[in-house]
Amino acid sequence: MTNNSTNSCQVESNLTDQRGWLSSFLPRWAPTSAGHLEEVENKMFNFVKATVKKWFVKLRNGDIIRTVQVVHESSSKTPLVLLHGFGGGVGLWVMNLDELSRSRSVYACDVLGFGRSSRPTFPKQPDRIVENFVDSIEEWRESIGLEKFVLLGHSFGGYLSYAYAIKYPDRVEHLVLADPWGFPEKPETYSPSRVPLWVRAIANVMRPFNPLSAVRGAGPWGPSLVRRLRPDFKDKYKDLFEDDTIFSYIYHCNAQNPSGETAFRNITVPFGWALDPMIRHVHLLSDNVPVTFIYGSHSWMDSETGDKVKEIRSDSYTDVQVVKGAGHHVYADAPVLFNEIVDRVLEYSDDNENEQY
Repeated sequence: MTNNSTNSCQVESNLTDQRGWLSSFLPRWAPTSAGHLEEVENKMFNFVKATVKKWFVKLRNGDIIRTVQVVHESSSKTPLVLLHGFGGGVGLWVMNLDELSRSRSVYACDVLGFGRSSRPTFPKQPDRIVENFVDSIEEWRESIGLEKFVLLGHSFGGYLSYAYAIKYPDRVEHLVLADPWGFPEKPETYSPSRVPLWVRAIANVMRPFNPLSAVRGAGPWGPSLVRRLRPDFKDKYKDLFEDDTIFSYIYHCNAQNPSGETAFRNITVPFGWALDPMIRHVHLLSDNVPVTFIYGSHSWMDSETGDKVKEIRSDSYTDVQVVKGAGHHVYADAPVLFNEIVDRVLEYSDDNENEQY
């Protein structure tokens, strides 16, 4: 399993290295830094009651992956791995970690190019961009010693999770896709009315630039801009934070060097459609990998895509769940219901694993 003793020794030195290269990219007038992000991440995790280990996993090329493990020392059950979506980070899972770790260890990492992970220059070719993301996940898995796990990805993390499962099916016990981005084809007569107004506004103004350029370009007004663009996050996390902690976390995650953001832009077409929709590759996933979709009923993602995947994978286990009243961030909009669904998936995976022995 995890070689925490070695990795823990690397935390401080890795963090120091990260601050050095990261700070050089930041606009001098932007009220952000690696230290600010570290501070607000710690504040987010103050609300997790279970034992949490946090460290950086160093990849062979020197890149660093921010890693969190909610520890369940006595459990031998298949662990759960969480991948956040575009512009997110490990802190967004704080309402899920205690419940999901009751019977097993749970891991979460900042996807390469986001959060507190390294922000390298990605290739410009779309297929190589996705390959870089996927291979970084596999090297991360290898480094911490996970043999097999349940993989849960939200939004862009769902797209990467499916791509990972195609390439490394033997590592995935069950694939859970929470309101996944990037699956359907863009309709020829598509109307952007389903896309939230804030997304369309930024897309129209900042189309030549990265999706979140406005947040960085706003300088000292960046945090206020995040509050104005995403007031819904205040409500999602209201049971945990009375202040602006959640806004600070989102701001500092996205005010840094836009490495992953640039990579994401290069695999999209206007209004957030995937340049290479995953629906084209659904059939490449091994029949032995069960898949569960979890959508929010009020999301701008269309749950019909999950039904189409179910049709394509007619000889394999594919389930589609819709959480009533939840939006795109289903894990935060309805954490109790979301956790219940994931718990059932984990129990199903445990039963299947036991049948194999």
